Amino acid sequence: MSEPSREKPRGTWLRTAAAQINATVGDLEGNTRKIREWLRRANDEGVQAIAFPELAICGYPPKDLLLKTQFIDDQLKYLDEIVPETRGMFAVVGLVIRDRDCYNAAAVMHDGRLLGFARKVGLPNYRVFDEKRYFQRGEFLSAYHTDAADIGVLICEDVWHPEIVSKMAASGVELILCASASPFHVGRPLERETMIRARCQDHSVGFVFCNLTGGQDELIFDGASLIIGASGRTLARGMRFAEDLVIADLPFTEIHRNRLAAPVQRDVIPGEPLTREAVKIHSSDGSTRPYELRNRRAAHPNPFLLTSEPVISPIADAYNALVMGVRDYINKNGFKNVVVGLSGGIDSALTATIATDALGPENVLGVSMPSRYSSGHSKDDAADLARNLGIEYKQFAIEEVFSQYLELFKEEFADRQPDITEENLQARIRGAILMALSNKFGNLVLATGNKSELAVGYATLYGDMCGGLAVIGDVPKTMVFQMARYCNESAGRIRIPENTITKPPSAELRENQQDTDSLPPYDVLDGILHAYIEQDCGIQEIVELGYDRELAARIVGMVDRAEYKRRQAAIVLRVTTKAFGSDRRLPVTNKYRSG
Repeated sequence: MSEPSREKPRGTWLRTAAAQINATVGDLEGNTRKIREWLRRANDEGVQAIAFPELAICGYPPKDLLLKTQFIDDQLKYLDEIVPETRGMFAVVGLVIRDRDCYNAAAVMHDGRLLGFARKVGLPNYRVFDEKRYFQRGEFLSAYHTDAADIGVLICEDVWHPEIVSKMAASGVELILCASASPFHVGRPLERETMIRARCQDHSVGFVFCNLTGGQDELIFDGASLIIGASGRTLARGMRFAEDLVIADLPFTEIHRNRLAAPVQRDVIPGEPLTREAVKIHSSDGSTRPYELRNRRAAHPNPFLLTSEPVISPIADAYNALVMGVRDYINKNGFKNVVVGLSGGIDSALTATIATDALGPENVLGVSMPSRYSSGHSKDDAADLARNLGIEYKQFAIEEVFSQYLELFKEEFADRQPDITEENLQARIRGAILMALSNKFGNLVLATGNKSELAVGYATLYGDMCGGLAVIGDVPKTMVFQMARYCNESAGRIRIPENTITKPPSAELRENQQDTDSLPPYDVLDGILHAYIEQDCGIQEIVELGYDRELAARIVGMVDRAEYKRRQAAIVLRVTTKAFGSDRRLPVTNKYRSG
């Protein structure tokens, strides 16, 4: 950039912020109202530069709403309400724009004026992302010369491309503001922070990474926004799974000293003529409010004192993600209460506990539906769980209805032995009871099946798979046990009965049934499933991991055959790297088999 320090002396500090808000897809008015409120909060805090999440005005991901031109154009009307709130500060707010084609963009505002739109260059088209279906790639990168700093603007995926940050730094920017909507999976917050810290260290640039928070259908956004200094020190972290205004003061002298000491940016050619990796520099004649030294926030403790990074339990992260996912799915879709079938088993217990933490016990109904095969301890465990959680509890015994079904099919099935048919009848009776309660009282049914069951088809269509939301459908069974332990330990008391956690898992649909009658032990099963589903290993590769070939082939076959069931399953909240749904799109009609 062209000698900005000669035009006007700049301060040595800049107060920056990330406004990680919980936006709702399609709620242009509500999202805009929230953006304006948070800009006022930032103004009260003396913030000079602030970033909001990716597509903050329309919510992320809007999917095929983007095929409606009015939906795109309406965002600009709401942007007009936001611009005046940016007086005295530099602000970046995500939205969609239409300029012959459609762009994932960020409105860039300074001192109450719209400077223009930064367009996203890196368009992800993997995992849950489908952005090339909707967006054109930006023609170039955008940077802004202001009286307070030279600022580059990136959008989510852009920061994952090292050459993009390299070009930004070579153009002279001192600070990068990044609007992001990065979905959660276990381990993702640490991956992001490690990557962004490396970008800052490599190029001596300050960084504000503002991530969306909240649930949107199957996706959960964790927030965990970051403000990172030029030496790669994390100056501030946003809360996980909650809205937060993250503020930190960036020392600009550190940026300049680091660039003199290690001038790696000199080796990067900014790029002329303009290319998609080049930086187009815009200037603003707006005025940024002065930095208030007396209110300065500590940038970092004494650097000679070694500090340890916070330790976050992946089980706690996954659990809190599911709580947020349930809460937002229920609230954003206009529901209030939920109903959960309580079998006395660990899956339904964990689902009910998550729902209670998400919605409050007064909004959760637990329903026990024992049959002739339900053990006494399972019935007791269901009642104890409801009592521990403080939720409403009802019992509807299904024996009479089940007997009527058996009588109905007595002649038709006379020459056949009892099998899975009779087992599934019980599950479907229970499903019908839950749906009746849902229809009559407006409670949303929560499906209780875990990822291991969904994977191998160990779940009944129109039975235990019924429901509007599969809360733990992306939680492997081994992780279910870990989460149950976490629920009790974090509360400091027994919530999920100990017997529910320690007893052998069973569907209790026939005498003395256990899951191991049909499946290998869950620690073995989940290892095979992880290799096949999340890592896309073939049978030979699974065998090379140490698993029995015959068992691996059987499990893989079960997963493949169950695809038609999963296509009819409820939305699955995503907490791993590959959930069933938009993460994994396989044909139902499919003759390929891994050899």
